[in-house]
Amino acid sequence: METKKETHQFKTEVQQMLNLIINSLYSNKDIFLRELISNASDAIDKVRYKAETEPGILGDDTELKIHLKPDAIKQTFEISDNGIGMTYDEVLENIGTIAKSGTAAFMEALEQAKGHETLIPELIGQFGVGFYSAFMVADKITLLTRAAGASADQAVLWTSSGDGTFNIETTEKATRGTTITLELKKKDKEEKDYTDQWVIRNIVKQHSDFVSYPITMEVERDEPLPDEEIIKDKDDKPIGATTRKVMREETLNSMKAIWTRSASEVKDEEYEEFYKHLSHDWNAPMERIHLKFEGTTEYYALLYIPSKAPFDLFTPERRHGIHLYSKRVFIMDDCKELMPEYFRFVKGVVDASDLNLNVSREILQQDRLVINIRKNLLKKLFDLLEKMEPEKYNTFYDEFGPVLKEGVYTDPTRKEKIAALTRYKTTKSADKWVSLDEYVKNMAADQKEIYYITGDKLSSLLNSPHLEKLKEKDYEVLLMTDPVDEWVVQSLTEYDGKPLKSAEKGDLDLDTVDDAKKEAYNALFGFIKGQLEENIKEVKPSSRLKDSVSCLSGDAWDMSAYMEKLLKASGQKAPEVKRVLELNMDHPVVEKIKSLYESDRDNPVLKDYSQLLFDMAVVAEGGKLDNPARFPKWWVT
Repeated sequence: METKKETHQFKTEVQQMLNLIINSLYSNKDIFLRELISNASDAIDKVRYKAETEPGILGDDTELKIHLKPDAIKQTFEISDNGIGMTYDEVLENIGTIAKSGTAAFMEALEQAKGHETLIPELIGQFGVGFYSAFMVADKITLLTRAAGASADQAVLWTSSGDGTFNIETTEKATRGTTITLELKKKDKEEKDYTDQWVIRNIVKQHSDFVSYPITMEVERDEPLPDEEIIKDKDDKPIGATTRKVMREETLNSMKAIWTRSASEVKDEEYEEFYKHLSHDWNAPMERIHLKFEGTTEYYALLYIPSKAPFDLFTPERRHGIHLYSKRVFIMDDCKELMPEYFRFVKGVVDASDLNLNVSREILQQDRLVINIRKNLLKKLFDLLEKMEPEKYNTFYDEFGPVLKEGVYTDPTRKEKIAALTRYKTTKSADKWVSLDEYVKNMAADQKEIYYITGDKLSSLLNSPHLEKLKEKDYEVLLMTDPVDEWVVQSLTEYDGKPLKSAEKGDLDLDTVDDAKKEAYNALFGFIKGQLEENIKEVKPSSRLKDSVSCLSGDAWDMSAYMEKLLKASGQKAPEVKRVLELNMDHPVVEKIKSLYESDRDNPVLKDYSQLLFDMAVVAEGGKLDNPARFPKWWVT
């Protein structure tokens, strides 16, 4: 085979990220080993799964394990596995470029975490940069790998000192898998020695005890000498050494599949450590569910609700947190079929013994066992959230509320159940969450509808002119400030038999309009409509305003101002929808304009006043004026 050797520059953003890792001293450098072990475990998972459909791929190398080899003399640390390995192109793609999680976001978070070293392990895990964490302890990293199914001369050697470049070349390797060698940095007296077997033992026990494969290391032991080799005196008593130093391979981790054990046998600390190993999240989980289902089929489930939302919760490439196993054989780590999108923050393991290992993802979606597991897991999650203490649930909702609300419009069969879990700030409770059940319970005796308003700022919504008459009647209004709420209200048209009604759309029917007074204003309203016909479709007396002079509203099925703003912000073209200009007939300004109109209909200032009323309505709802410079001039004139 023709040899290949290349030198590459790290991408600029990757080099910046490496500089932050290499040149910053963090108190918890142990995580480099956790990350390398996790990567090795993933590689073995993949080859083990592949062997289910390609039995010959393992060859004679069937004892799957991760081996650690510290060398105090050379000051090196080596970790090797006999997993799936990588091809030349895969090394280029996976090593030397950062994961899709986002380089810029990682660097920003890392900079912010300076001085708060306990945050670093969480960031390393969250952003998918585990391999690079080895540069915290290494001056140089060498990676030797051979992909499963490749010949010995198709191996790949990758080396870098983190100095801006890396070398990659084809080489030879006798066995399948990957070996990573770290040439360790010179340590200070206070720093840990990563060639010390007891340091390594403690790190593995703390971070990787639950890895499903043996993590082995050659350790020195004192073993008794055979009797015939012991020198004895005339009384048959030893007069020399009775033991000798020998090197033995020892397994450092328990390899207990924690999910298969009885919940009563597992300690809280074990649950927490397994969660950290599974999720790479340094925070303790908020809640957990440990289940064993028995019947016509049997499966285990261990689910966790994190205490903090990950940074990439809303990114399109976000991976789900459910790992699927069958009889402890890894199937996939991104099992969307077991958990809907609105629960994508849930982490955990599901192990189903009767799962068909040969199914594709498309078939998996229709697998009866998978559908049954999904149904049961969702039931348990809903039960957990419904019974959670209010204070704890509010903490959960602060982190994951916007995600949970997605289920209202994506899961019609559970729409009501999810809606019951939603929480909102309101005009009567701007500092705490209110459930829809609480809202309905507190409704005024004459109130027939659930009122809401959408927007991006709580303070703006609280002071919206659209709410003036509702507040006067002591009607509570839901203040919806999440973009997802615009889709929620399209699906959730009623709750507990009470229709949901927008405070800014349709006729609120709060008061009877004085027909005689309306008749007196018709001519003025017609004039104003004529001046603003490019912007509005109607001018009418307001059923919303009490103190403000004007506001913009829409018909019941029109797009809200906030939805239009969201579409434009995302680069989409919002449909052209003219809105209604509502005027407060009891406001002195409107009365004065009416008086001027009736005395001097040709006065050019009336056109300016028409524009002023429109501009005031736009500003009141937090909109942007086409000509902002014009607005201050009104107050001068």
